[in-house]
Amino acid sequence: MKAPKITTLFLDIGGVLLTNGWDSDERNSAALHFNLNGNELNERHHLAFDAYEEGRLSLNDYLARTVFYEKRAFLPNDFISFMLEQSLPHQTAIDYFKEIKKTQSP
Repeated sequence: MKAPKITTLFLDIGGVLLTNGWDSDERNSAALHFNLNGNELNERHHLAFDAYEEGRLSLNDYLARTVFYEKRAFLPNDFISFMLEQSLPHQTAIDYFKEIKKTQSP
């Protein structure tokens, strides 16, 4: 009996195709890099992130609640650049799914 052909894959990007770009390790790195209180950043993150992830809070609003609730020596764009740099490809996973596509495409 022939194996059924894969027609659809549903993938999460963060943690599957890319690293979890804003997980606790990355937030702790940001705290060190920007000289922030890491515990406070993580507490504020947990209060605001679900709303951000669900689209009920913009990135700027998320940052206003977690980082820029007081004056900082750096700009929001500096922090955003750092955040985005934390998202890295999982090349092995990307290659794996490319291979599946190649072998399963008509």
